[in-house]
Amino acid sequence: MTNVALVALACGLIISLGALGACLGIGMMGGKYIEAAARQPELMDKLQTKMFLLAGLIDAAFLIGVGIAMLFAFANPFVG
Repeated sequence: MTNVALVALACGLIISLGALGACLGIGMMGGKYIEAAARQPELMDKLQTKMFLLAGLIDAAFLIGVGIAMLFAFANPFVG
């Protein structure tokens, strides 16, 4: 395999594993939020604020991975 093929494979792995982790994390967090809101409805507003903050942070980590993958895909420092 050439360096370009390995970089393309690495970019695919970065994006796919990052998306998988973000989806699992947000799904688990949403399920726990529903459980907590059902147990203590009076805390729903505080929990919802924290849930959306964490969802943004989880999604931001995935988007940083996508940005790094795009850096390697379009401005590859390993070629040449």
